[in-house]
Amino acid sequence: MTLEGKTVLVIGGSSGIGFGTAKAAQDAGAEVTIASRTAEKVSSAARKLGAEGVTLDTGDAAGLEALFAARSFDHVFCSAASTKVAAVRELPLEDAYGSVDSKFWGAYRVARAANIREGGSLTLVSGFLSVRPKAGAAIQGAINAGLEGLTRGLALEFAPVRVNCISPGLVMTEMYDGLEGDGRKAMFDGAAARLPVGRVGTPEDVAVQALALMTNPYMTGTTIFVDGGGAIA
Repeated sequence: MTLEGKTVLVIGGSSGIGFGTAKAAQDAGAEVTIASRTAEKVSSAARKLGAEGVTLDTGDAAGLEALFAARSFDHVFCSAASTKVAAVRELPLEDAYGSVDSKFWGAYRVARAANIREGGSLTLVSGFLSVRPKAGAAIQGAINAGLEGLTRGLALEFAPVRVNCISPGLVMTEMYDGLEGDGRKAMFDGAAARLPVGRVGTPEDVAVQALALMTNPYMTGTTIFVDGGGAIA
């Protein structure tokens, strides 16, 4: 899976799955640009990789359009999102609206503006709750399902540019660093015990599939589950 001579934009690339994908793409020979909304985080991540960093907010349609008016890419990967999850009757409406705006409409805005070269690809990130609902997380499942439906429609609209979606399960990222005491370890250990693979995921696990979607010219309109069997466990 070589990306030699290709340009890859990773939106949400300053941490977690995005950073793992940016590193994997760079290791595969790509010229990588990391984008995220926090300038300090972008700068730090870009220094670690020796890559270009761009401050970009998926909520800023004008900013997205300005970037893509000036530049085109072979592959765009979008994992940027900020969501809040709680039971429907407990989650404030403004938080529900904000979650949908960030993860679904953020990806929609990226897709609408993206300037991707012919033969290239756009990859979105959903999550396995789209097919395995969980009480207290209905909003997240609905957002993820929406992204997967959007992927299929975009694959038809954007052809020959390919559009795919990765649906990860629980992945060890900085998102969970704020858990107090042994909460983080207990959550990961409990999830590992329930999963058929016997462990939780890493950003590198997801990055393997991200590169496959970028480099395989026969894949479009597809959602790939990288969840350790979470959707069936």
